[in-house]
Amino acid sequence: MNMEILGYIGAILMGLSLGLIGGGGSILTVPILVYLFSVDAVLATAYSLFIVGLTSAVGSVSHMRLGNIHYRTAVVFGIPSIIAVYLTRAFLVPALPDPLFSIGSTEVSKSLGILIFFALLMVAAAYSMIRKPKAQVTAQPTEPVKFNYLLILVEGIVVGTITGLVGAGGGFLIIPALVLLAKLPMKQAVGTSLIIIAAKSLIGFTGDLSGSEVIDWNFLLLFSAIAIVGIIAGSLLSKRIPNEKLKPAFGWFVLVMGMYIITKELSNLN
Repeated sequence: MNMEILGYIGAILMGLSLGLIGGGGSILTVPILVYLFSVDAVLATAYSLFIVGLTSAVGSVSHMRLGNIHYRTAVVFGIPSIIAVYLTRAFLVPALPDPLFSIGSTEVSKSLGILIFFALLMVAAAYSMIRKPKAQVTAQPTEPVKFNYLLILVEGIVVGTITGLVGAGGGFLIIPALVLLAKLPMKQAVGTSLIIIAAKSLIGFTGDLSGSEVIDWNFLLLFSAIAIVGIIAGSLLSKRIPNEKLKPAFGWFVLVMGMYIITKELSNLN
């Protein structure tokens, strides 16, 4: 089968996973772009920001209708995250040397370094999906949300920087932070995370527009449209399929993908 056809099937699966489990699906975008469409790893992280941002924005619409978005929390957490991801794309990523470093006669390129870091993030995301969640103590709907501003600021900067480096939305990092730091109920944490991911990913993507990379808009919009079809279908299916069963299975898949990338890229060094 043609690799591009597989890639577009991957786009549908990425959207489906986002719609079905509410997070983690965006972790597939960069591997799909790199291995099935032969997009350079650095450019793939930029494309991923746009794709993830657009699909998350569409996915957040149903949460808006259900009242599952806590807008004050989105602003408090989102602003430092948005600033961090924009600065990372506009200044940090272009400033990274290429090659990053050398081990003897072996050079580790910027693309390879980003892919390895991304694969490690996939392993961390997989772990968060596979493990059984502990009972969360969340605020009651009538209880006012209390913010730990310092921790939220630090978390927002960290997540924004990681998002900028690897192009993943970071929902698996944001959702626990919103539950633990802002004491949001899980449904509100999922909805609020989607609108944060949409804003920081799309604004972060603009940090690449002033760079030297040429954006293939036709491809980018086509891939995004297919992923959006997937997230709409996933959102409809999520009403019939329990999240608790899907998430660990998807986590194992992401773990295998992460280990494959690490093994493949490190073997290329030899």
